[in-house]
Amino acid sequence: MIEILSSSALATVQDQGREGYLRYGVGTAGAMDRLALAVGNLLLGNPDDAAGIEIPMFPFRIRFLEDLSFAITGADCSARLGDRPVLPWWTVQAKQGDVLTIGVPTRGTRCYLSLAGGVDVPVVLGSRSTQLRGQFGGYNGRQLQKGDVVKAVGLAGRIVQQDAVLAAGFGTVPPEYSLPAPLSLPAADAGETVVRVLPAAEYDCYKPESLEAFWRDGWKVTPQSDRYGYRLAGPILVATHSIEKRSHGIVPGVIQVPHSGQPIIQLRDAQPSGGYPKIGTVIEADLWRLAQARIGTKIRFVQTTYAEAVTALEELDSYLVRVRNLVALFCPSRH
Repeated sequence: MIEILSSSALATVQDQGREGYLRYGVGTAGAMDRLALAVGNLLLGNPDDAAGIEIPMFPFRIRFLEDLSFAITGADCSARLGDRPVLPWWTVQAKQGDVLTIGVPTRGTRCYLSLAGGVDVPVVLGSRSTQLRGQFGGYNGRQLQKGDVVKAVGLAGRIVQQDAVLAAGFGTVPPEYSLPAPLSLPAADAGETVVRVLPAAEYDCYKPESLEAFWRDGWKVTPQSDRYGYRLAGPILVATHSIEKRSHGIVPGVIQVPHSGQPIIQLRDAQPSGGYPKIGTVIEADLWRLAQARIGTKIRFVQTTYAEAVTALEELDSYLVRVRNLVALFCPSRH
């Protein structure tokens, strides 16, 4: 168990998301950076669908109420367990009474605190993820607050004292440094996130100069951005004619263009339907990059193909297989 000591807003319990309910009007929710959460679970030997804590505001502090293993993945935060530095993307053993402080990230914007065994909250519609808009799932359907006590699942969270590897800890290289070359993107400027995009249904309804600007210019992530979507600022996208559509299904990654001409990228807490025209879709394999884009920085779109999008997903899967094999090598009992 852990106790929340921080009053930082918007820390929520999330897993890989609530799949299969879009047709009923229920959004996916789930971790914004699903890759980071997946790696945290792998390092700790958790089930793939185990929940962790997504932390978007810092500093964030917790107290361990029992001996427990944990890992921090995602944004590169300066974390400390008491006075001891905590390595990112690394397993660590906490003792009862230890206080973990997660500082402001030097890179990225969201980190994930994974507990051995996973966070123990009820499964609602097949997921432990918090749906803030519907106020269900996660920890009582809300963000974590100071004084909350969060449980880990069963005895899997306890330290195995006799295992020297567990005592020393082990970890992996973050994906941006270890993904194979074919997955690499064009070089990004400082403060810029580059993601690959497939043209969407209404792409050809925009003027050529707007389409050129869509790919050429960086789009600023505005302060109105959150888990529901990134509202972007940049050139005004102008359609060749008035586009009026009935509401229809959308998924995370879809880039819509409202009447203002300023795009909105739908994210994990987005509603499952909308009527704005769609100019593009960020590929699934790059949503983890998008999740780490900071407010005030720029996002640049690079056009890709369906075949390249599939290859990118396959290479992410290969990265996770390598992490799984690493865990099996250092700690066979977690495999």
